[in-house]
Amino acid sequence: MSRKKKKIRNIAKTTNTQKSNNDKTADKKAIVMGTDKKSRFPLIAVILSVVFIAGGVYYAINSGNSKASYDTSSFSMNSTASKVTYPVSLFDDHKARHYVYKGKDVTIKYFILKSSDGIIRAAFDACDVCWKAGKGYYQDGDVMVCRNCGRRFASVLVNVVQGGCNPAPLKRKIEGDQLVIYINDILEGKQYFNFSGRI
Repeated sequence: MSRKKKKIRNIAKTTNTQKSNNDKTADKKAIVMGTDKKSRFPLIAVILSVVFIAGGVYYAINSGNSKASYDTSSFSMNSTASKVTYPVSLFDDHKARHYVYKGKDVTIKYFILKSSDGIIRAAFDACDVCWKAGKGYYQDGDVMVCRNCGRRFASVLVNVVQGGCNPAPLKRKIEGDQLVIYINDILEGKQYFNFSGRI
């Protein structure tokens, strides 16, 4: 090979190498500066995917926890009312129903359910231990679960076992096809819902 051809070949290699290095430097600069000509679609797709997944996880943790939902009914009683009645058939589905009694200086929460042994039971939505947290109970199958400490109580023991973290019993009776709870009995649970002095 002639010397001239060799020199031209070496110059071409050097020029190609310099171009290649310059291209790499330009590409790096474009990436860092955000002026890259490449599509940003993959990056946007990844970010959106992460957001949707995070949203799904948040939803599953918070609202997907149907155990934590309340089926609440509230009412205000006039001063002549002495009792509250509910149709017995309302509880045939064995689901706990949460109620709120609003007096002039207190709001008292309680729940009623038909346990697996067929007895309709009632309890304050509070206990001797966790009442200051004001969280109450939710139903998980045939048990009531404390929202504060997570302890579980068989529905057949509501109104039977009391004290500790057991749901505080609420007196009730059946008259014909009606479940009857006297307002005075509801007011007996006032101490569980007086949060003015809680720490």
